[in-house]
Amino acid sequence: MRLRPLAFAIVVACLAAGPARAIDPPYEEEMERLSEILGSLYFLAPLCRPETGTDWRGQMAALIDLDEPDEDRRQRLTGAFNFGYDAYARLYRACTTSADEAMTRLLVEAEKTARDIHSRYAE
Repeated sequence: MRLRPLAFAIVVACLAAGPARAIDPPYEEEMERLSEILGSLYFLAPLCRPETGTDWRGQMAALIDLDEPDEDRRQRLTGAFNFGYDAYARLYRACTTSADEAMTRLLVEAEKTARDIHSRYAE
């Protein structure tokens, strides 16, 4: 008889804990920032540098595929990309000096961030 209340308490404790979540990789913060940058570039490139023809959305999709994130991380990376896109879509309708400067800075930051992730975490 005493075992029954103990078993019930264990079941309740397990259910209250919720589903197990995957642990983010140590480079998650950098990946989310890189995703945000790529979203920003996806918006700015057609305005300021359409001749480059870089498919930033395709680059993001390839990056996600290579990383093989679980669904939660995939959603966060996609959300960061969309956030970066939306941030610049609210500010610019045409290429201005400041938009072009932002794009230059974003390209430098993207290269540095990608290089840092690769040098610190690649196998």
